[in-house]
This record gives sequence, structure tokens and C-alpha cells, in this order.
Amino acid sequence: MTDEVPRGGLRPTRPATLVVAAVVTAGLSWLFIRHYFGDIPNVNWLAGVSMATLAVVEGIAAHNTRTRIEQRPRAGRLNPLLVARFAVLAKASSLAGAIFAGAYGGIAAWALSERERLTVAAQTLAPAIAGVVGGLALVAAALLLERACRVPKPPDEDDHENGNGPSSPRR
Repeated sequence: MTDEVPRGGLRPTRPATLVVAAVVTAGLSWLFIRHYFGDIPNVNWLAGVSMATLAVVEGIAAHNTRTRIEQRPRAGRLNPLLVARFAVLAKASSLAGAIFAGAYGGIAAWALSERERLTVAAQTLAPAIAGVVGGLALVAAALLLERACRVPKPPDEDDHENGNGPSSPRR
């Protein structure tokens, strides 16, 4: 029996966690909007556009971070604390994006089912779909940013001894 204590730290986001968050939120939002639609404010485009904008910003950050971690020419130095902050931002954004995508997915499902009967449901459908797309874009960009923050594994010594290392000529 070993007395190893599990190391703390930031673990990669599990896709299953994001799917469960989105599905549960979708179900809850569909139930909520079905019963209380008259009591909530109108669904607008702001959330979808905001999440899409944040997705673009995180996508650019992911590209820049990956470029700097791989130490490409003219990429510049990278502050390790910034990478840690980006990793935390990415984890939070992926979960938030999944929750918002699920919430707007539930609203979109309700609006799709009621659009023939209620005019307001037909008006709600497009902004709800924009919310779903914005949420999914945020999840994708956040996962890219999280992946970009990973430090590459050092090459194995065996690879260098066998001539397969990064300094060996490629054929």
C-alpha cells in the first residue's frame, strides 16, 4: 500500500462535465420558461453576441499563448502567471458557455414547439439560437485556450539516443 497523496492542481476539463451541465440546464430552462414565460423579460441578442465576442477574444488568446509556449520566432516571452490565469479563465468559460448554451437551448426548444401558437415564441427563437451558438463558440474557444496553456512534455532521452529527437534530421 502506498501513502501517495494525490497532487493538487488544475485538471483538464472533462467534456462529460460540460455535456451534463448543458443538458441539465436545458431541461431546467425548458421547464421554467414553459411555466413562467409571461413573468420573465424578453430574450434578446445581447447574451449570444457577448458570448461570441468573448469566444473570439479567447480564441485569439489561445493562438497567442500556444505560439509563445512553442517559442516560435518573434513570439516573445510569456509570463507563467498569465498562463495560469488563462487556464482558470478557460475552465470557468467552458462551464459558463455550456450552462448558457443549455439554457438557451431549452428556450429555443420551447420557442420551436410554441412558435405556431404564440407570436412571442417565434420572436424569441432567433435570439435563443444565437445564445446557443454563442455558448457553444465560447465552450470551443475556452477548450482551445485551456489546451494552449498546457506545457509540452519534454522529449524523452531515449528519443535523443536513437536519433529520433527534435534535433535529428528528418527524412
